[in-house]
Amino acid sequence: MYQFPIGVVVESFRKEIHDAIRAASALGLDGIQMYGTRGDFAPENFTKERRHELLNFAKDHGVKFSAICGDFGHGFMDRESNKIYVERSKRVVDMALELETNIVTTHIGVVPEDKNAERYKVMQEACFELAQYADSVDAHFAVETGPETSAVLGDFLDSLGSCGVGVNLDPANLVMVTGDDPVRAVHRLKKYIVHTHAKDGVMLQRTNPEYIYRVIPMPEDMERIDAFREMPLGEGHVDFAAYLKALEAIGYKGFLTIEREAGDDPAKDITAAADYLRKIIKEN
Repeated sequence: MYQFPIGVVVESFRKEIHDAIRAASALGLDGIQMYGTRGDFAPENFTKERRHELLNFAKDHGVKFSAICGDFGHGFMDRESNKIYVERSKRVVDMALELETNIVTTHIGVVPEDKNAERYKVMQEACFELAQYADSVDAHFAVETGPETSAVLGDFLDSLGSCGVGVNLDPANLVMVTGDDPVRAVHRLKKYIVHTHAKDGVMLQRTNPEYIYRVIPMPEDMERIDAFREMPLGEGHVDFAAYLKALEAIGYKGFLTIEREAGDDPAKDITAAADYLRKIIKEN
């Protein structure tokens, strides 16, 4: 099996950013993903000088940025707020490029199944503008899978006529929220996949994804939901051997970025996740 580079969402360590980078390096990981919309690391607060310093710190510790997370917490479902957040998203792309990655992951909201719905059109307008900007600077906004099935998301992306808005494939979100098959998702979304999350989980009961999306605007709110449970890698319902084989089959060469949003000992779970992924890659 292809030796996929393995990364981690540094916030998963729940440590100060430099300590988190040191922790990722100590585990022998290849990359890191960082949130670029909050506090000191929002584009308006994160100066060019500090960006350069953090990039060099990461390089000195042998890791690169796999992607920047550009979530603003609500997607692009409202035309008025889109005027603000589309522009802010573009600034996250500019920041990502300075950190030497051209991928910004984001949630766009829940894509309606009805292609004639007004919200569908509103989301199309925003994502078309994002795609145009991404294309102009050779970058990608990567939509995280989960609120809708891969079939619905694939049709939506096809309507944009661009890969400037691509996919950050999170197999756990598909399993936990929609009951979708990650392997099927890989093949349906193959031309759009530019980044992936390595996360696992189980669905406890079927719930309207739109309700879930309203209740968890940010990852720290995940444990408020009783419809699903995020699990350590290998303990949920994602078949990672089949999932990685599917990624290999479509020629994906990007990161498997570990994300751990729950649990009492994230460092332990991240270590186990890295070992688990390496074991699967080696055995297959």
